[in-house]
Amino acid sequence: MPDQQQTHPHHPQTPGTPRALRLGVAGPVGTGKSSILATLCRELAGELAMAVVTNDIYTDEDARFLRSAGVLPTERIKAVETGACPHTAIRDDVSANLDAVEDLEEAYGPLDLVLVESGGDNLTATFSPALADAQLFCIDVAGGGDVARKGGPGITGADLLIVNKTDLAPYVDVDVAAMVTDARSARNGLPVLALSKNDPGAIAELADWVRSVLARHRDGTHIPTDPGPMAPHSHSHGHSHSHDS
Repeated sequence: MPDQQQTHPHHPQTPGTPRALRLGVAGPVGTGKSSILATLCRELAGELAMAVVTNDIYTDEDARFLRSAGVLPTERIKAVETGACPHTAIRDDVSANLDAVEDLEEAYGPLDLVLVESGGDNLTATFSPALADAQLFCIDVAGGGDVARKGGPGITGADLLIVNKTDLAPYVDVDVAAMVTDARSARNGLPVLALSKNDPGAIAELADWVRSVLARHRDGTHIPTDPGPMAPHSHSHGHSHSHDS
Protein backbone atom coordinates (compact mmCIF):
# COMPACT_ATOMS: atom_id res chain seq x y z
CA MET A 1 0.00 0.00 0.00
CA PRO A 2 1.48 3.42 -0.90
CA ASP A 3 2.92 5.39 2.00
CA GLN A 4 1.14 8.48 3.19
CA GLN A 5 2.35 11.71 1.64
CA GLN A 6 4.52 13.63 4.07
CA THR A 7 4.55 17.42 4.18
CA HIS A 8 7.83 18.83 5.47
CA PRO A 9 7.44 22.14 7.31
CA HIS A 10 10.44 23.71 5.59
CA HIS A 11 8.89 23.10 2.16
CA PRO A 12 5.30 24.40 1.99
CA GLN A 13 3.40 22.49 -0.68
CA THR A 14 1.84 25.46 -2.47
CA PRO A 15 0.99 26.14 -6.10
CA GLY A 16 4.08 27.26 -7.98
CA THR A 17 6.50 25.19 -5.88
CA PRO A 18 9.25 23.98 -8.24
CA ARG A 19 9.14 20.35 -9.25
CA ALA A 20 11.57 17.96 -7.59
CA LEU A 21 15.28 18.42 -8.10
CA ARG A 22 16.47 15.56 -10.31
CA LEU A 23 19.99 14.53 -9.34
CA GLY A 24 21.86 12.10 -11.58
CA VAL A 25 24.51 9.75 -10.17
CA ALA A 26 26.93 8.18 -12.67
CA GLY A 27 30.25 6.36 -12.64
CA PRO A 28 31.94 3.09 -13.57
CA VAL A 29 30.79 -0.30 -12.31
CA GLY A 30 31.73 -0.97 -8.69
CA THR A 31 32.53 2.58 -7.66
CA GLY A 32 29.74 2.65 -5.06
CA LYS A 33 26.89 4.53 -6.74
CA SER A 34 24.14 2.49 -5.05
CA SER A 35 25.84 2.90 -1.69
CA ILE A 36 25.92 6.68 -2.22
CA LEU A 37 22.20 6.66 -3.00
CA ALA A 38 21.52 4.68 0.16
CA THR A 39 23.64 7.11 2.17
CA LEU A 40 21.78 10.12 0.78
CA CYS A 41 18.43 8.53 1.53
CA ARG A 42 19.46 7.79 5.13
CA GLU A 43 20.73 11.34 5.61
CA LEU A 44 17.94 13.26 3.92
CA ALA A 45 14.72 11.23 3.91
CA GLY A 46 13.78 12.55 7.34
CA GLU A 47 13.65 16.12 6.03
CA LEU A 48 12.96 15.77 2.30
CA ALA A 49 10.31 13.95 0.29
CA MET A 50 12.41 11.65 -1.93
CA ALA A 51 12.25 8.95 -4.58
CA VAL A 52 14.85 6.95 -6.53
CA VAL A 53 15.14 5.62 -10.08
CA THR A 54 17.80 2.99 -10.76
CA ASN A 55 19.13 1.77 -14.11
CA ASP A 56 20.39 -1.71 -14.96
CA ILE A 57 20.64 -3.32 -18.37
CA TYR A 58 18.68 -6.52 -17.71
CA THR A 59 17.87 -6.62 -13.98
CA ASP A 60 16.48 -4.57 -11.11
CA GLU A 61 19.37 -5.50 -8.83
CA ASP A 62 20.24 -1.95 -7.72
CA ALA A 63 16.62 -1.23 -6.88
CA ARG A 64 16.41 -4.46 -4.89
CA PHE A 65 19.56 -3.49 -2.97
CA LEU A 66 18.04 -0.15 -1.98
CA ARG A 67 14.69 -1.68 -1.08
CA SER A 68 16.37 -4.28 1.12
CA ALA A 69 18.38 -1.54 2.83
CA GLY A 70 15.10 0.04 3.99
CA VAL A 71 16.22 3.56 3.11
CA LEU A 72 12.87 4.57 1.57
CA PRO A 73 9.41 3.04 1.27
CA THR A 74 9.83 0.36 -1.39
CA GLU A 75 7.26 1.87 -3.74
CA ARG A 76 9.35 5.04 -3.99
CA ILE A 77 12.24 3.08 -5.60
CA LYS A 78 11.63 2.39 -9.28
CA ALA A 79 13.84 0.30 -11.58
CA VAL A 80 14.44 0.97 -15.26
CA GLU A 81 15.80 -1.96 -17.27
CA THR A 82 17.54 -0.21 -20.13
CA GLY A 83 18.10 -3.27 -22.32
CA ALA A 84 21.08 -1.50 -23.88
CA CYS A 85 24.32 0.23 -22.96
CA PRO A 86 23.78 2.21 -19.74
CA HIS A 87 24.50 5.63 -21.22
CA THR A 88 21.74 5.22 -23.80
CA ALA A 89 18.99 5.73 -21.21
CA ILE A 90 20.64 8.72 -19.52
CA ARG A 91 21.95 10.52 -22.57
CA ASP A 92 20.63 9.43 -25.97
CA ASP A 93 17.01 8.51 -25.26
CA VAL A 94 15.99 9.49 -21.75
CA SER A 95 12.28 8.74 -22.20
CA ALA A 96 12.20 5.62 -20.00
CA ASN A 97 13.87 7.47 -17.14
CA LEU A 98 11.73 10.56 -17.56
CA ASP A 99 8.62 8.40 -17.50
CA ALA A 100 9.81 6.73 -14.28
CA VAL A 101 10.60 10.08 -12.63
CA GLU A 102 7.29 11.60 -13.64
CA ASP A 103 5.36 8.51 -12.49
CA LEU A 104 6.96 8.83 -9.04
CA GLU A 105 6.25 12.56 -8.88
CA GLU A 106 2.64 12.00 -9.87
CA ALA A 107 2.13 9.16 -7.38
CA TYR A 108 3.97 10.57 -4.36
CA GLY A 109 4.50 14.25 -5.07
CA PRO A 110 5.14 16.96 -4.46
CA LEU A 111 8.65 15.57 -4.04
CA ASP A 112 11.76 17.51 -3.10
CA LEU A 113 14.40 15.24 -4.63
CA VAL A 114 14.53 12.38 -7.13
CA LEU A 115 17.83 10.49 -7.41
CA VAL A 116 18.52 8.84 -10.77
CA GLU A 117 21.30 6.24 -10.78
CA SER A 118 22.94 5.37 -14.08
CA GLY A 119 23.94 1.82 -14.83
CA GLY A 120 27.69 1.33 -14.47
CA ASP A 121 29.47 2.89 -17.42
CA ASN A 122 32.88 4.34 -18.26
CA LEU A 123 34.54 7.69 -17.61
CA THR A 124 32.68 9.37 -20.46
CA ALA A 125 29.17 8.85 -19.04
CA THR A 126 27.08 11.99 -18.60
CA PHE A 127 23.39 12.71 -18.08
CA SER A 128 21.39 14.75 -20.54
CA PRO A 129 20.26 18.04 -18.98
CA ALA A 130 16.79 17.01 -20.15
CA LEU A 131 16.90 14.31 -17.45
CA ALA A 132 19.14 15.61 -14.65
CA ASP A 133 19.14 19.10 -13.17
CA ALA A 134 22.49 18.34 -11.56
CA GLN A 135 24.79 15.36 -11.64
CA LEU A 136 27.53 13.84 -9.56
CA PHE A 137 30.15 11.45 -10.86
CA CYS A 138 31.69 8.70 -8.75
CA ILE A 139 35.16 7.17 -9.00
CA ASP A 140 36.86 5.14 -6.28
CA VAL A 141 40.35 4.59 -4.95
CA ALA A 142 40.24 0.88 -5.80
CA GLY A 143 40.13 1.86 -9.48
CA GLY A 144 43.62 3.32 -9.16
CA GLY A 145 45.13 6.61 -8.05
CA ASP A 146 45.52 7.80 -11.63
CA VAL A 147 41.82 7.63 -12.55
CA ALA A 148 41.17 11.33 -11.92
CA ARG A 149 44.02 12.28 -14.28
CA LYS A 150 42.41 10.35 -17.12
CA GLY A 151 39.65 12.93 -17.44
CA GLY A 152 36.52 12.47 -19.48
CA PRO A 153 33.37 14.58 -19.30
CA GLY A 154 32.04 12.82 -16.21
CA ILE A 155 35.19 13.61 -14.23
CA THR A 156 35.81 17.09 -15.59
CA GLY A 157 32.30 18.49 -15.88
CA ALA A 158 29.89 16.90 -13.39
CA ASP A 159 28.56 19.25 -10.72
CA LEU A 160 30.31 17.18 -8.04
CA LEU A 161 33.04 14.54 -8.32
CA ILE A 162 33.19 11.95 -5.55
CA VAL A 163 36.40 10.04 -4.84
CA ASN A 164 34.79 7.12 -3.04
CA LYS A 165 35.91 4.33 -0.70
CA THR A 166 38.75 6.35 0.80
CA ASP A 167 38.94 3.89 3.69
CA LEU A 168 40.34 1.32 1.23
CA ALA A 169 43.30 3.51 0.21
CA PRO A 170 45.88 1.83 2.50
CA TYR A 171 44.99 -1.57 1.04
CA VAL A 172 45.37 -0.52 -2.61
CA ASP A 173 48.40 1.76 -2.13
CA VAL A 174 46.64 4.98 -3.17
CA ASP A 175 47.42 8.47 -1.86
CA VAL A 176 43.95 10.00 -1.43
CA ALA A 177 45.25 13.55 -1.06
CA ALA A 178 47.16 13.27 -4.34
CA MET A 179 44.13 11.77 -6.07
CA VAL A 180 41.93 14.64 -4.88
CA THR A 181 44.55 17.18 -5.98
CA ASP A 182 44.61 15.60 -9.46
CA ALA A 183 40.82 15.67 -9.56
CA ARG A 184 40.66 19.35 -8.60
CA SER A 185 43.23 20.18 -11.25
CA ALA A 186 41.16 18.34 -13.87
CA ARG A 187 37.95 20.10 -12.81
CA ASN A 188 38.91 23.76 -12.97
CA GLY A 189 37.55 24.63 -9.55
CA LEU A 190 34.42 22.44 -9.56
CA PRO A 191 33.96 20.64 -6.23
CA VAL A 192 35.57 17.32 -5.32
CA LEU A 193 34.62 15.25 -2.28
CA ALA A 194 36.68 12.41 -0.79
CA LEU A 195 34.08 10.04 0.67
CA SER A 196 33.79 6.91 2.74
CA LYS A 197 30.55 5.47 4.06
CA ASN A 198 32.40 5.22 7.38
CA ASP A 199 33.30 8.93 7.49
CA PRO A 200 30.48 10.96 9.11
CA GLY A 201 32.13 14.26 8.26
CA ALA A 202 32.34 13.49 4.54
CA ILE A 203 28.77 12.19 4.54
CA ALA A 204 27.62 15.44 6.14
CA GLU A 205 29.47 17.39 3.41
CA LEU A 206 27.71 15.37 0.72
CA ALA A 207 24.29 15.96 2.28
CA ASP A 208 25.02 19.68 2.63
CA TRP A 209 26.05 19.87 -1.04
CA VAL A 210 22.71 18.33 -2.06
CA ARG A 211 20.85 20.76 0.21
CA SER A 212 22.66 23.69 -1.38
CA VAL A 213 21.82 22.57 -4.93
CA LEU A 214 18.21 22.03 -3.89
CA ALA A 215 18.04 25.53 -2.40
CA ARG A 216 19.32 27.05 -5.64
CA HIS A 217 16.89 24.90 -7.63
CA ARG A 218 14.00 26.18 -5.56
CA ASP A 219 14.91 29.84 -5.86
CA GLY A 220 15.64 29.57 -9.57
CA THR A 221 19.36 30.30 -9.43
CA HIS A 222 20.56 26.79 -10.30
CA ILE A 223 21.01 26.39 -14.05
CA PRO A 224 21.54 22.80 -15.27
CA THR A 225 24.73 22.48 -17.27
CA ASP A 226 25.88 19.84 -19.71
CA PRO A 227 29.29 18.31 -18.87
CA GLY A 228 29.67 17.61 -22.57
CA PRO A 229 28.90 14.78 -24.96
CA MET A 230 30.33 11.35 -24.40
CA ALA A 231 33.43 10.53 -26.40
CA PRO A 232 33.17 7.93 -29.18
CA HIS A 233 33.78 4.48 -27.70
CA SER A 234 33.15 0.82 -28.32
CA HIS A 235 31.88 -2.16 -26.34
CA SER A 236 32.80 -5.83 -26.26
CA HIS A 237 29.37 -6.76 -27.60
CA GLY A 238 30.43 -5.51 -30.98
CA HIS A 239 29.20 -1.99 -31.64
CA SER A 240 30.52 1.50 -31.23
CA HIS A 241 28.94 4.85 -30.44
CA SER A 242 29.69 8.43 -31.31
CA HIS A 243 27.68 10.84 -29.14
CA ASP A 244 27.12 14.41 -30.12
CA SER A 245 23.78 15.08 -28.43
